Amino acid sequence: MSTPNTNKPTQLEVQPRDLRRVEEKSSNLYESIAIIAKRANQLAVIQKEELHAKLAEFAPNTDNLEEMFENREQIEISSYYERQPKVTIQATDEFVDGKVYFRNPHQK
Repeated sequence: MSTPNTNKPTQLEVQPRDLRRVEEKSSNLYESIAIIAKRANQLAVIQKEELHAKLAEFAPNTDNLEEMFENREQIEISSYYERQPKVTIQATDEFVDGKVYFRNPHQK
């Protein structure tokens, strides 16, 4: 017996994108991709800072061998961030939905 197909893409599946929707936001596909890449970098930095701040709570103050074993809370926090959507997907969705502000200083 097979499981029903819900047509909901998982994080590992490739999601097709309509490049015309990406291009229409800036009138140039390559400029749009550059904007998405910069936004993805911003999101990655934010996510990394959040993860390090949460994991810093568990940093050992001493080099005690007993405290060097894996901590269940650290594993849960790391797993949570691994399950989050990739920053490139988030940035693309934000860009297409008009949630990213950008400007070209060479255009008036």
